[in-house]
Amino acid sequence: MKSPFLSSRTALLLTPLALAALLAGCASSAGIEPQAQRLDPARLGLPTAAAPTAPAAATAPVVQAEWWRGLGDARLDALVEYALAGHPSLGAAQARLARAASAVSAQAATGGPQVGLSADATRQHFSANSIYPAPLGGSTRTLANAQFAGSWEIDFFGRHRAALEAAVGSERAAEADLAAARQWLATQVVQAYVQLALLNDQRGVAQQSWQQRQDLLALTRQRVAAGLDTVVELRQGEGAVPDARQQIEAIDEKITATRLTLAALTVQVPEALQALAPSLAGLKALPLPGTLPADLLGRRADIAAARWRIESAGQAVRSAKAQFYPNISLTAFAGLSSIGLDQLVESGSRQYGIGPAIHLPVFDAGALRAQLGVRTADLDAAVASYNAAVIDAVRESAEQLNVLGSVARQQAQQARAQAAAESAYDIARQRYGAGLTSHLVLIQAESTVLSQRRQALDLQARALAAQAALARALGGGYVPQA
Repeated sequence: MKSPFLSSRTALLLTPLALAALLAGCASSAGIEPQAQRLDPARLGLPTAAAPTAPAAATAPVVQAEWWRGLGDARLDALVEYALAGHPSLGAAQARLARAASAVSAQAATGGPQVGLSADATRQHFSANSIYPAPLGGSTRTLANAQFAGSWEIDFFGRHRAALEAAVGSERAAEADLAAARQWLATQVVQAYVQLALLNDQRGVAQQSWQQRQDLLALTRQRVAAGLDTVVELRQGEGAVPDARQQIEAIDEKITATRLTLAALTVQVPEALQALAPSLAGLKALPLPGTLPADLLGRRADIAAARWRIESAGQAVRSAKAQFYPNISLTAFAGLSSIGLDQLVESGSRQYGIGPAIHLPVFDAGALRAQLGVRTADLDAAVASYNAAVIDAVRESAEQLNVLGSVARQQAQQARAQAAAESAYDIARQRYGAGLTSHLVLIQAESTVLSQRRQALDLQARALAAQAALARALGGGYVPQA
């Protein structure tokens, strides 16, 4: 006869061995790890502090919020506000943010206790030849149930917590995406407005050219009548007038197209901006730094969004790994159950129960490993996207700084060239009027001065457009949430 003590002792010895064997046969996450690494900012000439390991708020912004107001044009301010209030791209970004916020709420609810109420009544005929004895067997009765049931999954291994933090990361990324979309839209409006101002000023130059050629044609006719010029000079003068007019028409076409672009950006009818005619002279230069700030990456909304996506993807990986561990939950129910509706509310119909449950994946044909592989690949992709965003941010900022420096140097040289051209044109007009120079010399002098005037406007517009692009590249006043 076996000893009960030996049986108990054997059971105690065999239980850990059986549990170890069971765990050894469980699904494993071994060998699935992320491969991508964040780019070291020092490789791009930025201090390491420029890329915090977690999303963090920057210090006082180097570019003020609503930086476009620094240009000093109330009409431009109103256009930007129109765009930010109603452009569809921002509506889509806001919808994505609302979706992400709802996902956070849904995930938070998943990890909490769940309670439900159920009630049912079934009319059933019980077999007389089955497990039910008489008088139940062979009779037709009504089965009634009404009960509360609840469950709570205990998050021992952090699966729900990691999933919630992943959802929060996605929400923060959506917030940063919305801020980046606002900056992009404001920059598009500012640059289109600057382009419209440039075209209006160029039209003014073309109008001056047309008027000058009309005056020159009148002078040429007088000279031909006096025998100082020939019909050749007269025909040249007559051809120059419609040529100048054609240039005005070409500029008018571009002005209309730019107004239509602004109307679309600001969500207005095409005819809304027909009277809008800004000038570059009415726009001030933006106060911007001449070098990249050390914490550039902490100031940009797109970089903040990329960091939050890394955070979200990392938490998703943690949640996927937690799926390999036991799932422990508590379930409970309390209610009434009876055969016959007339007995449902009697005290004897009460039923209740409570108990724990454990689920451990042993064999799932590789489903959990595949899911972890997907989440790990998502993390690698998020890191790669972050690295690409960092490279673009540094390139974009440095590029606009280079443009501004180059344009400033070009403006200094162009100003001297224009002064010389203006002086030469004045002298040529005087000499032509006195019959001391040819019509060709005067036309060449006029072409040179008009070219310099257009170049001055082009450089001024380039500087303003580059300032707007740099303001956006430096963060546009964005301060991320910690």
